[in-house]
Amino acid sequence: MSGNSKAIVAEDIARILEQPLPWEQLNGATVLVSGAGGFLPAYMVETLAALNAQRKAGIRIVGLVRNPEKARQRLGHLQDVELLAQDIAAPLRPDLPKADFIVHAASQASPRFYGADPVGTLDANATGTRQLLQHAKDSDCKSFLFFSSGEVYGVPVDDSRRLTETDYGYLDPATVRACYAESKRLGETLCVAWHHQHGVPARIVRPFHTYGPGMALDDGRVFADFVGDILARRNIVLKSDGLAMRPFCYLGDATAGFFTALLNGVPGLAYNVGNPEAEISMRGLAELLVGLYPELGLQVEFSTREPADAAGYLRSKVGRSVPNTARIEALGWRATTPLAEGFARTVTAMGGLG
Repeated sequence: MSGNSKAIVAEDIARILEQPLPWEQLNGATVLVSGAGGFLPAYMVETLAALNAQRKAGIRIVGLVRNPEKARQRLGHLQDVELLAQDIAAPLRPDLPKADFIVHAASQASPRFYGADPVGTLDANATGTRQLLQHAKDSDCKSFLFFSSGEVYGVPVDDSRRLTETDYGYLDPATVRACYAESKRLGETLCVAWHHQHGVPARIVRPFHTYGPGMALDDGRVFADFVGDILARRNIVLKSDGLAMRPFCYLGDATAGFFTALLNGVPGLAYNVGNPEAEISMRGLAELLVGLYPELGLQVEFSTREPADAAGYLRSKVGRSVPNTARIEALGWRATTPLAEGFARTVTAMGGLG
C-alpha cells in the first residue's frame, strides 16, 4: 500500500471499530473468510487484524483464497492472517480448521466473468456455499455470513420505490447473465435451509454498488471506469445517455454493515447493505468526479458509438434499483459517507490527487 492508501484504510478501520457492536464475541475466536483477498472481504480481514493489534482480541484469522500470491499483495502487510489456497467450489481441504465464525464472500462478482465463466460463477455461490454451510455445521459455528447481492432482485416491478428484503423482480433464469443472480438466490436458500434443518446460524447480506479503496479498476463496471479515468487524468466518456440510477455505498460504511449482520443479525434473515441516500445517475457521478478535481481540466463526453464490451461482460437491464435499509438500520447501522467524500477518499487511496 502507498502512504495515502494506508492512511485512509486506517481511518476507515478506526471508524468501523467505533461502531457499538459486541466486538467481544470475536475474542479468541477462529474466523474463516472465503475470498479473503477480494474487495469486500479484505476490509473485514483488515478490521479483524486491527482488533488483534489494538484490542488484543486473540482472533485466529484464516483466509481462503484461490491465488495466495495475489492475496498477499493485498493482505501481506497483516502479520496474523493465515492464507490457505482453496478453490471454494473444489472439495474443501482436509486440514481446514473448525471455525467459530465463517464469512463466505468468495464469488466472481464482476459482470466481466458472467459471460466468460458462468459455470465458475455458479459454482462459487452454489457448491461453495453448500460446502461451507456443512463446515459451519461440523464446527458448531456461532455465526455464518453469506455475501449475496442486490442483483437477486432482478428488474424491479416498481423501480420508483425502495426495495425491501421481501421484494422480488423479474429475472429470466434461461440467460447466461442469470448465472450470478440465480446462484446468489440459491445460496440464500441454502442458508435458510441449513438454518431450518441443522440450526446453522446463517445470516445473509445483500450489498448494493459498493466502492472504495482496493476496488478493481478493470472489472468493467462504470463507476470503476470513472475512477480509473480520473487517476489517468483523461476525460470521462459516457457510452450511454447516463440516466441509469445507482445508489453507491462507501466500503467503510458497508463493512460496518457486514459486521452488524454477522454479530447482531437474526439467523435466516437477509439484510440490504447500501446507501439509499447516495443515489445518483451515471451522468451525475461522472460530473461529480470531474468536479472534484477542477485543476485537471477534465470534461464529461458522450460517445454515439455502440459500446464495445470486454470479452464476457454482460450488461444489466436494470435502470434503477435502490435498497430499503430499514431492517439493518433497526440493528443500529446506517451508511453515513457522502458521495463526494467517499469518492475523493477512493481516488486518493488508489493513486493520489489528494
